[in-house]
Amino acid sequence: MGASMPGPHRCFSMRNPFARALVLTVGILFVGALLFQSDTVDVRTAIANTATSAKEAMSQRPLSSYHRGGWGDGLRNPVEQDGSQPTVAPTPSFSNYSHAMTCDYDMDRLRKWRKKYNLGDKFEYTKRYIQVVRQDIPRKSITKLPQMFSPQQIKVVDVNKQYKPEACPEPIVVPVSRSPFPSTANASDFMFGVSTTYKRFSDPKTSPVNEWTYWLTDGKGNSNGGKMVLMLVDASTAELQDASDQLREAGIDVDVYRSDPSLVMAVRYLALVPTLYNHPERKNKKWLVTCDDDTFFPSFHALAERFNQYDHERPMYIGTLSEDVNNIARHGSQAFGGAGVFLSMPMAKVVTEKFNRCKTDEKVREANSGWGPQGDILLRKCIYENSNTKLTVLHDLWQLDLYGDPSGFYESGIKPLSLHHYRGGGWHVAHPWHYTKVAHVCGEDCTMQRFQTADNFIIANGFSVAYYPHGVDFDVDQFERTFAAAPDDKGWNLDFMFGPQRDSLHRTGRKISWDLQESTVEDDGSVSQIYVRKHDDWRWNNPDGSPMSNIDGVVELVWLPMRE
Repeated sequence: MGASMPGPHRCFSMRNPFARALVLTVGILFVGALLFQSDTVDVRTAIANTATSAKEAMSQRPLSSYHRGGWGDGLRNPVEQDGSQPTVAPTPSFSNYSHAMTCDYDMDRLRKWRKKYNLGDKFEYTKRYIQVVRQDIPRKSITKLPQMFSPQQIKVVDVNKQYKPEACPEPIVVPVSRSPFPSTANASDFMFGVSTTYKRFSDPKTSPVNEWTYWLTDGKGNSNGGKMVLMLVDASTAELQDASDQLREAGIDVDVYRSDPSLVMAVRYLALVPTLYNHPERKNKKWLVTCDDDTFFPSFHALAERFNQYDHERPMYIGTLSEDVNNIARHGSQAFGGAGVFLSMPMAKVVTEKFNRCKTDEKVREANSGWGPQGDILLRKCIYENSNTKLTVLHDLWQLDLYGDPSGFYESGIKPLSLHHYRGGGWHVAHPWHYTKVAHVCGEDCTMQRFQTADNFIIANGFSVAYYPHGVDFDVDQFERTFAAAPDDKGWNLDFMFGPQRDSLHRTGRKISWDLQESTVEDDGSVSQIYVRKHDDWRWNNPDGSPMSNIDGVVELVWLPMRE
């Protein structure tokens, strides 16, 4: 994939890997010539082994030897490809590669990405295969790997040119736990209720169809047993039918109803509970769940397993608080609905029976926290004032009341049971439907799991590929504070859920990252991930304000399933 030539004065320095390899090869050949007459030494084997060692010495160059002027210093001198002959990839050390690898330049794809992500005609392009090895091991937040992420030179391609094929470097081998695949999830204990508008449902920027398809189907057009009840505010008959058709075509078991627009939003939210409880399929369920149209469950096996630990036959009200103590002070100690609110049938029965009492004008006024009547408050009041049940907090559900760059959360290595507020509009922007596709190759545990390579790259699987030019010299178990609380950020608002966070590496020159933009499950069972970095991203500047890179970049990771 191209080799950079060092300056003439360093050409035969013994610190140069090419020089070391050359000297090693010549030396052994000389000794071999002297020993060819010996009957006790297999010289040909020794020479062959030496040649292999020399080839490996040339391929395993230290990062600094080909990143001179690189990301740590601004990446001003990446090497443009010229269509020369392909390089020879080192012999793989793992023999169970499950798929053929190709590192040809697909110029149609490169041109598509240039247009889609507004890249320059010339941009860096790195493609790496990752071989998954599923083992009987626990999930780790971060796993250190002996291999390098970037064993060869950073390439710059020009979408207006054509290039000869190249040999792929050996794949990065990653051990992961034998966690279950999304396709085998069983959601039959749950019925979900969501109230939204047809406009939000049908707008490509806010439509939840793809996300719901992930956690409510097997990914092959079949329901996983979960039931969805969708309430659309003041929708026409045609709009109700269109929503139903789209969801059913995706394999989601759904019933779509018209919601009464005369009810205030808080009451419409509370009305989800009796709607779910009075549904004819309720008798086959254990848990009724109210959530938002931007609530996402990335690991349904883990969610179902956790709820198997609770007693669904007694009144239970399960959810999580906001991560921001300001919001708890403002709205109260309750389940924040975007993370998902789970009610057992006895609890839902109480809310259903007391519904008319809980939605009076007086109760709606009491549910106004200063930001208008809140459905979460109305539900909490209905439960607390009509039963002895209090909230059971499940911290692995996440409301995500965050502003700004969410990297510090998604790069933390945690395994969340729910995600929320990822569609922007003041909150953060994320793409969980794309993040979780890799679970089809390596299991649900590996989504957002981190892998640290020998050359200071960290893959936050499904979210980002980050490089740390000065080393990983920080506590990887602490959240990086890339995000902010809002509207009142006191610096410690989020500490009770996140713990004290380490300082952000934005604008320090100590980190540069490619963020996932799209992911595809291929016909051969592999998963392709496309990570993009823009040269003018304000985060990746040096302390003096200069950019760490003057050119855009694309990293393509292809995750290979393991033969089992």
